[in-house]
Amino acid sequence: MNTLQNPALIVVDVQRGFDDVEYWGSRDNPDCETNISSLLTHWRNRSWPIVFVRHDSTNPESTLAVGTPGNEFKEVITGDPDLLVSKTVNSSFHGTPDLDDWLRAEGIEQVVICGITTNHCCETTARIAGNLGYDTYFAIDATHTFDRPALDGTVLPAATVSAMTAANLHGEFATVVSTRTLIDGNSYAPRYEQEK
Repeated sequence: MNTLQNPALIVVDVQRGFDDVEYWGSRDNPDCETNISSLLTHWRNRSWPIVFVRHDSTNPESTLAVGTPGNEFKEVITGDPDLLVSKTVNSSFHGTPDLDDWLRAEGIEQVVICGITTNHCCETTARIAGNLGYDTYFAIDATHTFDRPALDGTVLPAATVSAMTAANLHGEFATVVSTRTLIDGNSYAPRYEQEK
Protein backbone atom coordinates (compact mmCIF):
# COMPACT_ATOMS: atom_id res chain seq x y z
CA MET A 1 0.00 0.00 0.00
CA ASN A 2 1.12 3.56 -0.73
CA THR A 3 0.92 6.46 1.72
CA LEU A 4 0.64 10.12 0.79
CA GLN A 5 3.81 11.96 1.75
CA ASN A 6 3.90 15.68 0.95
CA PRO A 7 1.88 15.28 -2.26
CA ALA A 8 1.31 18.27 -4.53
CA LEU A 9 -2.34 19.06 -5.29
CA ILE A 10 -2.52 20.17 -8.92
CA VAL A 11 -5.73 22.14 -9.50
CA VAL A 12 -6.27 22.41 -13.24
CA ASP A 13 -8.16 25.19 -15.05
CA VAL A 14 -10.94 25.91 -12.54
CA GLN A 15 -11.93 29.01 -14.49
CA ARG A 16 -15.12 31.02 -14.97
CA GLY A 17 -15.19 30.42 -18.71
CA PHE A 18 -16.34 26.86 -18.11
CA ASP A 19 -19.61 28.20 -16.65
CA ASP A 20 -20.72 29.27 -20.15
CA VAL A 21 -23.42 26.64 -20.69
CA GLU A 22 -24.31 28.00 -24.12
CA TYR A 23 -20.76 27.37 -25.31
CA TRP A 24 -19.85 24.16 -23.47
CA GLY A 25 -23.23 22.41 -23.08
CA SER A 26 -24.28 20.04 -20.32
CA ARG A 27 -21.81 19.00 -17.65
CA ASP A 28 -21.62 16.20 -15.11
CA ASN A 29 -20.73 16.15 -11.42
CA PRO A 30 -22.29 19.23 -9.78
CA ASP A 31 -20.22 18.41 -6.67
CA CYS A 32 -16.91 19.05 -8.46
CA GLU A 33 -16.27 22.52 -7.03
CA THR A 34 -17.30 21.49 -3.51
CA ASN A 35 -14.87 18.58 -3.65
CA ILE A 36 -12.07 20.81 -4.93
CA SER A 37 -12.72 23.16 -2.01
CA SER A 38 -12.53 20.22 0.41
CA LEU A 39 -9.21 19.12 -1.08
CA LEU A 40 -7.79 22.64 -0.84
CA THR A 41 -8.78 22.85 2.83
CA HIS A 42 -7.31 19.41 3.53
CA TRP A 43 -4.03 20.31 1.82
CA ARG A 44 -3.71 23.63 3.63
CA ASN A 45 -4.44 22.03 6.98
CA ARG A 46 -1.43 19.78 6.38
CA SER A 47 0.78 22.43 4.78
CA TRP A 48 1.10 20.29 1.66
CA PRO A 49 2.05 22.00 -1.62
CA ILE A 50 -0.66 23.38 -3.91
CA VAL A 51 -0.32 24.19 -7.62
CA PHE A 52 -2.88 26.26 -9.53
CA VAL A 53 -2.92 25.84 -13.29
CA ARG A 54 -4.61 28.41 -15.54
CA HIS A 55 -5.37 28.00 -19.23
CA ASP A 56 -4.43 31.30 -20.87
CA SER A 57 -6.01 30.85 -24.29
CA THR A 58 -4.54 32.89 -27.12
CA ASN A 59 -7.76 32.46 -29.13
CA PRO A 60 -9.83 35.64 -28.68
CA GLU A 61 -13.02 33.61 -29.28
CA SER A 62 -12.30 31.24 -26.39
CA THR A 63 -14.23 31.49 -23.14
CA LEU A 64 -10.80 31.24 -21.46
CA ALA A 65 -9.15 34.04 -23.47
CA VAL A 66 -6.55 36.09 -21.64
CA GLY A 67 -7.95 39.41 -20.41
CA THR A 68 -11.58 38.24 -20.30
CA PRO A 69 -13.69 37.43 -17.20
CA GLY A 70 -13.75 33.79 -18.29
CA ASN A 71 -10.00 33.53 -17.82
CA GLU A 72 -10.33 34.25 -14.10
CA PHE A 73 -10.46 31.51 -11.50
CA LYS A 74 -13.80 30.55 -9.99
CA GLU A 75 -14.57 31.64 -6.42
CA VAL A 76 -13.66 28.17 -5.10
CA ILE A 77 -10.00 28.88 -5.93
CA THR A 78 -8.91 30.80 -2.86
CA GLY A 79 -5.60 31.78 -1.32
CA ASP A 80 -2.18 31.74 -2.87
CA PRO A 81 -0.71 28.58 -4.40
CA ASP A 82 2.87 27.46 -3.96
CA LEU A 83 3.11 27.61 -7.75
CA LEU A 84 0.95 29.17 -10.48
CA VAL A 85 1.37 27.62 -13.93
CA SER A 86 0.13 29.35 -17.08
CA LYS A 87 -0.44 27.16 -20.12
CA THR A 88 -1.86 27.33 -23.64
CA VAL A 89 -2.10 23.56 -24.28
CA ASN A 90 -3.75 20.61 -22.51
CA SER A 91 -0.83 19.51 -20.36
CA SER A 92 0.00 21.28 -17.11
CA PHE A 93 3.55 20.02 -17.67
CA HIS A 94 3.85 22.19 -20.80
CA GLY A 95 3.33 25.58 -19.22
CA THR A 96 5.28 28.34 -17.50
CA PRO A 97 7.00 27.97 -15.12
CA ASP A 98 7.95 24.35 -15.80
CA LEU A 99 5.93 22.12 -13.45
CA ASP A 100 8.24 19.12 -13.68
CA ASP A 101 11.29 21.24 -12.84
CA TRP A 102 9.53 22.75 -9.83
CA LEU A 103 8.27 19.42 -8.47
CA ARG A 104 11.72 17.85 -8.73
CA ALA A 105 13.40 20.89 -7.14
CA GLU A 106 10.95 20.60 -4.23
CA GLY A 107 11.58 16.86 -3.88
CA ILE A 108 7.91 16.06 -4.61
CA GLU A 109 7.26 12.56 -5.91
CA GLN A 110 3.45 12.33 -5.52
CA VAL A 111 0.79 14.40 -7.25
CA VAL A 112 -2.99 14.55 -6.91
CA ILE A 113 -4.89 15.99 -9.87
CA CYS A 114 -8.30 17.67 -9.89
CA GLY A 115 -10.03 20.37 -11.93
CA ILE A 116 -11.61 20.93 -15.35
CA THR A 117 -12.11 19.19 -17.69
CA THR A 118 -11.87 15.53 -16.74
CA ASN A 119 -11.01 14.19 -20.20
CA HIS A 120 -8.92 17.03 -21.55
CA CYS A 121 -6.44 18.94 -19.41
CA CYS A 122 -6.87 16.82 -16.27
CA GLU A 123 -6.44 13.51 -18.09
CA THR A 124 -3.54 14.81 -20.17
CA THR A 125 -1.79 16.08 -17.05
CA ALA A 126 -2.28 12.72 -15.33
CA ARG A 127 -0.95 10.76 -18.31
CA ILE A 128 2.20 12.86 -18.48
CA ALA A 129 2.68 12.78 -14.70
CA GLY A 130 2.52 8.99 -14.82
CA ASN A 131 4.94 8.82 -17.74
CA LEU A 132 7.36 11.10 -15.91
CA GLY A 133 7.37 8.68 -13.00
CA TYR A 134 5.28 10.54 -10.44
CA ASP A 135 3.10 8.55 -8.06
CA THR A 136 -0.11 9.99 -9.51
CA TYR A 137 -3.61 10.14 -8.04
CA PHE A 138 -6.65 11.36 -9.94
CA ALA A 139 -9.52 12.72 -7.83
CA ILE A 140 -12.27 11.78 -10.26
CA ASP A 141 -15.14 13.38 -8.33
CA ALA A 142 -13.19 16.64 -8.06
CA THR A 143 -13.27 16.96 -11.85
CA HIS A 144 -16.07 17.52 -14.32
CA THR A 145 -16.55 17.50 -18.06
CA PHE A 146 -19.20 18.08 -20.73
CA ASP A 147 -21.24 16.05 -23.21
CA ARG A 148 -19.16 15.24 -26.28
CA PRO A 149 -20.18 14.48 -29.88
CA ALA A 150 -19.07 11.08 -31.15
CA LEU A 151 -17.82 10.62 -34.70
CA ASP A 152 -21.15 9.08 -35.75
CA GLY A 153 -23.03 12.18 -34.60
CA THR A 154 -24.42 10.73 -31.39
CA VAL A 155 -23.82 12.52 -28.11
CA LEU A 156 -21.78 10.91 -25.36
CA PRO A 157 -23.09 12.04 -21.96
CA ALA A 158 -20.53 13.78 -19.76
CA ALA A 159 -20.82 11.04 -17.12
CA THR A 160 -19.87 8.44 -19.74
CA VAL A 161 -16.91 10.52 -20.88
CA SER A 162 -15.76 10.83 -17.26
CA ALA A 163 -16.12 7.08 -16.68
CA MET A 164 -13.99 6.44 -19.77
CA THR A 165 -11.27 8.73 -18.46
CA ALA A 166 -11.26 6.83 -15.16
CA ALA A 167 -10.99 3.53 -17.03
CA ASN A 168 -8.19 4.86 -19.25
CA LEU A 169 -6.11 6.18 -16.37
CA HIS A 170 -6.57 3.73 -13.53
CA GLY A 171 -3.91 1.09 -13.21
CA GLU A 172 -1.66 2.48 -15.92
CA PHE A 173 -1.14 6.22 -15.59
CA ALA A 174 -2.66 6.89 -12.18
CA THR A 175 -4.66 5.62 -9.25
CA VAL A 176 -8.22 6.93 -9.59
CA VAL A 177 -9.67 7.82 -6.20
CA SER A 178 -12.50 9.80 -4.62
CA THR A 179 -12.15 13.01 -2.65
CA ARG A 180 -13.42 11.21 0.46
CA THR A 181 -10.74 8.54 0.11
CA LEU A 182 -8.03 11.19 -0.10
CA ILE A 183 -9.35 13.04 2.94
CA ASP A 184 -10.28 10.10 5.18
CA GLY A 185 -7.59 7.60 4.30
CA ASN A 186 -3.85 7.69 4.08
CA SER A 187 -3.05 4.51 2.21
CA TYR A 188 -3.96 3.57 -1.34
CA ALA A 189 -3.49 0.65 -3.66
CA PRO A 190 -0.71 1.61 -6.08
CA ARG A 191 -1.28 1.79 -9.81
CA TYR A 192 -0.31 -1.24 -11.82
CA GLU A 193 3.03 -1.40 -13.51
CA GLN A 194 2.95 0.19 -16.93
CA GLU A 195 3.20 -2.05 -19.98
CA LYS A 196 4.31 -5.46 -18.73
